[in-house]
Amino acid sequence: MKHDVTLIPGDGVGPELAEATRRVLDATGVDIRWEVAIIGQQAQELFGTPLPPAAVASIRKNKVALKAPVTTPIGSGFRSVNVALRQQMDLYVCLRPYKTYPGINTPYGDVDIVVVRENTEDLYAGIEFAKDSPEAASLMGLVQRTTGTRIKPDSAISLKVISQQASERIVRFAFDYARSHGRKKVTAVHKANILKFSDGLFLDVAREVARDYSDIEFNDVVLDAACMQLVRRPGQFDVLVLPNFYGDFISDLCAGLTGGLGVAPGANIGDDIATFEATHGSAPKYAGQNKVNPMALMLSAVMMLRHLGETDSADNMENAIAEVIAEGKNVTYDLKPDPRDSSAVGTSQVADAVIARLK
Repeated sequence: MKHDVTLIPGDGVGPELAEATRRVLDATGVDIRWEVAIIGQQAQELFGTPLPPAAVASIRKNKVALKAPVTTPIGSGFRSVNVALRQQMDLYVCLRPYKTYPGINTPYGDVDIVVVRENTEDLYAGIEFAKDSPEAASLMGLVQRTTGTRIKPDSAISLKVISQQASERIVRFAFDYARSHGRKKVTAVHKANILKFSDGLFLDVAREVARDYSDIEFNDVVLDAACMQLVRRPGQFDVLVLPNFYGDFISDLCAGLTGGLGVAPGANIGDDIATFEATHGSAPKYAGQNKVNPMALMLSAVMMLRHLGETDSADNMENAIAEVIAEGKNVTYDLKPDPRDSSAVGTSQVADAVIARLK
């Protein structure tokens, strides 16, 4: 079956990672027709906007995109091109699976955690008011009139917004994912002990949704306790579901448990559109050096193949990546016991090694 997929080369090291990953995907034998679309710094230079309508149209048409890291140009009007894309497409799920592969030097050898992060609201919705702005003054007045609390007049303000609708759909996605992937438990992470209305609503909704999934164990953990327990005994967790802000930090914590951002894949998923991308940034200082680990994007591509129904090819590609990691010979500097090891290979050589191990 042929699949039309939008390929976003990105900025910085993005084009090198995208090319390495595309070569591996093509070598699996899956019939993919690539449609290249440019967003980020390069798009700003070419089209005067970091998120051109043509790129958005390509993703909407194809429904699936493989996206290398992009850079948000300074002064472009976007806080983040990534956030703007997710909001325009209503990609409300940030899905990030973390597992340890033999051969990676990690504190634990048996981590297998899936982070399901709400992607559209919370503090990252970007509803902010600058210090000394009339909008901030108006909001301060409202707060004082309605609660009696006086906010310091030299304050900047960011709003944390948690809705019932967004909470329900992200929690339901987490349970559906757990059920369809043979997972046993979903844990909601929150600060409802302090934020009784916003996080309290998220927790109430999670508990209500959990009643519809009697076959899946459910519990909830306060954020700070979750961080401590992840570091001490990560094997107790299976699927974590979190509001947007907490999900950002817990994602990087889990990446640290499993070998770093170089092997941390991800996807942003909506009702009918999905983009697959590494969780790390564009690292412009390494651009053109054939140095950065492409495995995070490759593992994101494995997720994409499963999304497309190409399960056998996805397993084949993941197994090939795992074999390269386990052997430890054809890996980039970040996966060497000593990052200064002169035997570390480059981005394109990693792709060659993975291709050689495809069945």
